[in-house]
Amino acid sequence: MNKTTRMAIAAAAGLGALLAVPAVAHHSTAMFDWGVPTEMKGVTVERWVWTNPHTFLYVKDSAGNRWAFEGMSPNHLSRSGWSKRSLTPGEKIDLTYYKLRDGRHGGFNVTVKRANGESLQQLPVRM
Repeated sequence: MNKTTRMAIAAAAGLGALLAVPAVAHHSTAMFDWGVPTEMKGVTVERWVWTNPHTFLYVKDSAGNRWAFEGMSPNHLSRSGWSKRSLTPGEKIDLTYYKLRDGRHGGFNVTVKRANGESLQQLPVRM
């Protein structure tokens, strides 16, 4: 094999490695106490961010503490009945979430229950 061929193979391998990095760059759920839901009642929606790769819900509790909750992607949530207009600032909701393991105010949002009784699920409901 000549020098030019070896360089071409090395360049192709390097390019392939660079393109593979984004596929493994997504974080895991290890930062959350996954599978252990915690309830919050009567929080006020401050902001509902409908963006990729994850949605975010920002709320304020009755003590004035601000909380941030990561959620599934808009693509996933739209198939479960969510939209960018699902929640509005000032709206009172109850929610369940998986806590952040480091104790900060936030986690992964699992469900939202609106004042009218409507329940929105982030994750598939297991039968």
